[in-house]
Amino acid sequence: MELTSEALVNSLLALGVVALVATLWVWPRLASQRPLPVLGRIGLLTVVQVSILAVLALSVNNSFGFYTSWDDLLNPGGAKRVLTSNENHKGGTPVSDQLVQPTDEGGLEGVGNLPKGAPEEVGKIESVRVNGKETGFSDQMFVYLPPEYFDPKFALVRFPVVLALAGFPGTTLNLLKELPLLQTAVELQHSGKMPPTVLVLARPAVVPARDTECVDVPGGPRTETWFVKDVPAALHSAYRLGRSAGSWSLFGYSTGGSCAMRLSMRFPNVYGNAAGLHGDFAVRQDQYTGGDLFNGDKTLTQQHDLVWRLQNLPAPPLNLLVVSTRKEADYPQTVQFVEQAAQVSAANPQFKVESLYLDDGGHNFDSWTRELPASLEWLGSHLG
Repeated sequence: MELTSEALVNSLLALGVVALVATLWVWPRLASQRPLPVLGRIGLLTVVQVSILAVLALSVNNSFGFYTSWDDLLNPGGAKRVLTSNENHKGGTPVSDQLVQPTDEGGLEGVGNLPKGAPEEVGKIESVRVNGKETGFSDQMFVYLPPEYFDPKFALVRFPVVLALAGFPGTTLNLLKELPLLQTAVELQHSGKMPPTVLVLARPAVVPARDTECVDVPGGPRTETWFVKDVPAALHSAYRLGRSAGSWSLFGYSTGGSCAMRLSMRFPNVYGNAAGLHGDFAVRQDQYTGGDLFNGDKTLTQQHDLVWRLQNLPAPPLNLLVVSTRKEADYPQTVQFVEQAAQVSAANPQFKVESLYLDDGGHNFDSWTRELPASLEWLGSHLG
């Protein structure tokens, strides 16, 4: 059973219940102080406690997505590079070693409202493991291919991409279970409000249990390199995807929103469009990041501060959507950034920033779900 499967949690829960019932039933018979009854009592209590702790640990892990597979837990960061066939995705660039491999990880069996039917009619969602040559990282992602991808009339077409990033702590599955991203995107594509688009669902925390804010940590994880070099290169090797930055977009909420804005501002030649929901404009420093990710390097701190970049660096060729609510604690900072961006874009037409605000709502899935349709439709209107 997979680490994130509900079957594993239910099995351990059943084991704990059985052990507890057995303990209550057998305990009077083990009342003697002789060695064997004492060992029996210790053994029963151990089974009950270990089962309960395991259920709690698995439930927390499934909610926050620290580890998504047994390999992720036992061999964190270990990249598996497996040769796979490109037969199902003709048009992908042939390379000596494929960097995207099918996997049964992820727990899609617990997700409702997924496309059901022939791929050429409803599209197809795949669970894959993406491996990076540059960083050596390996992580599980979901890839949705629209029905047009399987239509012979589009055999030579390269499709636009939206790379969607979940929050931290959180699992990639939150983009399907807590946020109806796939269902909303499919509806928009069917209604013509979004072009046929490949969706890639990922998490920003490639290194489990640490929020690296999608930056290259000096002497540590190179998460920025992962998203800027490894992920696009791997996806290009397996799928027919657009080559221009205008055909690649980033979407994210919370930490994923921060990453979407920061990566696109720093690398507009890779991601030409981005929508950030309730993101931060500077790299956070808290218990999840382990303090200052840049170890006091002022230059790196400034380079990753989006307000500083607006004031001190040339405007990037980028379409950016900033989304929040007027009740968010950082709403004033968001308005300040958008106003400064508007001044910059007035003199630099290649840099376009728009905003979307809800009147109420907090830092939660209810707000992000309400903001989702307009955000995806906006991205669809800017995809090359």
